[in-house]
Amino acid sequence: MSTHNPKVPIRVEPDTGVWTTDGLPMIYLPRHFYINHQSALETAIGRETLHDVLYEAGHKSAWQWCEKESQTHGLSGTDVFRHYMTRLSQRGWGRFSILSLDETTGEADIRLEDSIYVLHHGKEAGRKLCYPFDGWFPGALEWAGRDRKAPWALTSQETRCVGEGHPYCLFEVRQRALRSLP
Repeated sequence: MSTHNPKVPIRVEPDTGVWTTDGLPMIYLPRHFYINHQSALETAIGRETLHDVLYEAGHKSAWQWCEKESQTHGLSGTDVFRHYMTRLSQRGWGRFSILSLDETTGEADIRLEDSIYVLHHGKEAGRKLCYPFDGWFPGALEWAGRDRKAPWALTSQETRCVGEGHPYCLFEVRQRALRSLP
C-alpha cells in the first residue's frame, strides 16, 4: 500500500550530472552501498567510536540542512525541524514521526519505522541498529532553538529499536549540560 507523499523536487544539471533538491547538491546511490560502508567502518574502528564520529557529523549536517532549508522555504524555528522529519521520510531513510516536542526546551521523542538499517540487517539483529541517526535530531533542534533565540543544548539516543524486537525505533532527545570551554 502506498501513502501519498508530495514530490521531492530533483534537478539534474545536464552539463555536470549534479543532482540538487531545493538547491542542495545530492547524491543518489543504492541503500546497500551506504550501509556497507557504515558496517565496514564499524568493524574497522568499533561501534562506539563510529557512533561518536557519526553523531558529530550528523549533528553538523542537520544544522547546515536546517540553515539552508530555512532560507529556501522561508521557515523558522521548529517548523524547520518538522520539515526536516518530512524530508528524511520522503528520501528513504525511514518514516519519522514526532511523538512529542517541547517547544520551550527542544526535548522530543521521535518514532522511526522502516529504518534503512532495520530493512538491511533485519528485525532479528538482536541489537540497536539505528544509532547513526542519534546526532541528527539535536543538530536540527539546536538550530531551531538558536533561530528562536533559545540556546538549547541537546543530546539524543535511540532507546528502542526494531532490531531488538520492538514495534518501532524510538529516539529520545533531552537537554544536556552545556560544555564549558577551556
